[in-house]
Amino acid sequence: MSHHPHQSQLLDDLDTRLVRAGAALTAVGVALACSGMALAGFAVFSAGRRRIHRMEVPPTDQAAERWRQAKEASRAGMRAWQDAAAGGNGVPPSGS
Repeated sequence: MSHHPHQSQLLDDLDTRLVRAGAALTAVGVALACSGMALAGFAVFSAGRRRIHRMEVPPTDQAAERWRQAKEASRAGMRAWQDAAAGGNGVPPSGS
Protein backbone atom coordinates (compact mmCIF):
# COMPACT_ATOMS: atom_id res chain seq x y z
CA MET A 1 0.00 0.00 0.00
CA SER A 2 1.64 3.18 -1.14
CA HIS A 3 0.82 6.62 0.11
CA HIS A 4 0.81 9.51 -2.25
CA PRO A 5 2.99 12.35 -1.14
CA HIS A 6 0.19 14.87 -1.61
CA GLN A 7 -2.09 13.01 0.82
CA SER A 8 0.45 12.99 3.62
CA GLN A 9 1.08 16.70 3.10
CA LEU A 10 -2.64 17.34 3.31
CA LEU A 11 -2.89 15.41 6.58
CA ASP A 12 0.14 17.25 7.93
CA ASP A 13 -1.45 20.59 7.06
CA LEU A 14 -4.82 19.68 8.55
CA ASP A 15 -5.49 21.52 11.81
CA THR A 16 -7.26 18.89 13.89
CA ARG A 17 -8.21 21.47 16.51
CA LEU A 18 -10.34 23.28 13.94
CA VAL A 19 -11.89 20.01 12.79
CA ARG A 20 -12.77 19.08 16.37
CA ALA A 21 -14.15 22.56 17.05
CA GLY A 22 -16.27 22.34 13.88
CA ALA A 23 -17.61 18.94 14.89
CA ALA A 24 -18.41 20.18 18.40
CA LEU A 25 -20.23 23.26 17.07
CA THR A 26 -22.18 21.07 14.65
CA ALA A 27 -23.24 18.78 17.50
CA VAL A 28 -24.34 21.77 19.58
CA GLY A 29 -26.27 23.15 16.59
CA VAL A 30 -28.05 19.85 16.06
CA ALA A 31 -28.96 19.67 19.75
CA LEU A 32 -30.33 23.24 19.67
CA ALA A 33 -32.30 22.56 16.48
CA CYS A 34 -33.87 19.40 17.94
CA SER A 35 -34.76 21.27 21.13
CA GLY A 36 -36.32 24.08 19.14
CA MET A 37 -38.41 21.69 17.05
CA ALA A 38 -39.59 19.86 20.16
CA LEU A 39 -40.55 23.13 21.86
CA ALA A 40 -42.43 24.40 18.80
CA GLY A 41 -44.23 21.06 18.38
CA PHE A 42 -45.29 21.09 22.02
CA ALA A 43 -46.63 24.65 21.66
CA VAL A 44 -48.71 23.73 18.57
CA PHE A 45 -50.01 20.54 20.20
CA SER A 46 -50.99 22.42 23.38
CA ALA A 47 -52.77 25.14 21.41
CA GLY A 48 -54.73 22.51 19.50
CA ARG A 49 -55.82 20.78 22.69
CA ARG A 50 -56.95 24.09 24.22
CA ARG A 51 -58.93 24.94 21.09
CA ILE A 52 -60.69 21.55 21.09
CA HIS A 53 -61.59 21.91 24.78
CA ARG A 54 -63.17 25.33 24.08
CA MET A 55 -65.38 24.00 21.26
CA GLU A 56 -69.10 23.75 22.00
CA VAL A 57 -69.45 20.58 19.90
CA PRO A 58 -66.51 18.14 19.98
CA PRO A 59 -64.97 17.21 16.60
CA THR A 60 -66.12 13.58 16.92
CA ASP A 61 -69.73 14.72 17.34
CA GLN A 62 -69.37 17.10 14.38
CA ALA A 63 -68.02 14.27 12.23
CA ALA A 64 -70.86 11.94 13.26
CA GLU A 65 -73.46 14.60 12.39
CA ARG A 66 -71.86 15.26 8.97
CA TRP A 67 -71.80 11.51 8.29
CA ARG A 68 -75.51 11.24 9.17
CA GLN A 69 -76.28 14.19 6.86
CA ALA A 70 -74.28 12.63 4.02
CA LYS A 71 -76.13 9.32 4.38
CA GLU A 72 -79.51 11.11 4.36
CA ALA A 73 -78.54 13.11 1.27
CA SER A 74 -77.39 9.93 -0.47
CA ARG A 75 -80.67 8.17 0.28
CA ALA A 76 -82.69 11.17 -0.91
CA GLY A 77 -80.65 11.34 -4.11
CA MET A 78 -81.15 7.64 -4.75
CA ARG A 79 -84.92 7.95 -4.20
CA ALA A 80 -85.11 10.94 -6.56
CA TRP A 81 -83.13 9.09 -9.21
CA GLN A 82 -85.35 6.02 -8.92
CA ASP A 83 -88.51 8.17 -9.10
CA ALA A 84 -87.20 9.95 -12.20
CA ALA A 85 -86.22 6.66 -13.86
CA ALA A 86 -89.70 5.27 -13.18
CA GLY A 87 -91.34 8.30 -14.73
CA GLY A 88 -92.55 9.51 -11.40
CA ASN A 89 -95.57 7.16 -11.45
CA GLY A 90 -94.44 4.94 -8.60
CA VAL A 91 -93.59 2.02 -10.88
CA PRO A 92 -90.10 0.64 -10.25
CA PRO A 93 -87.67 1.12 -13.16
CA SER A 94 -87.32 -1.86 -15.49
CA GLY A 95 -84.01 -3.68 -15.92
CA SER A 96 -83.75 -2.91 -19.67
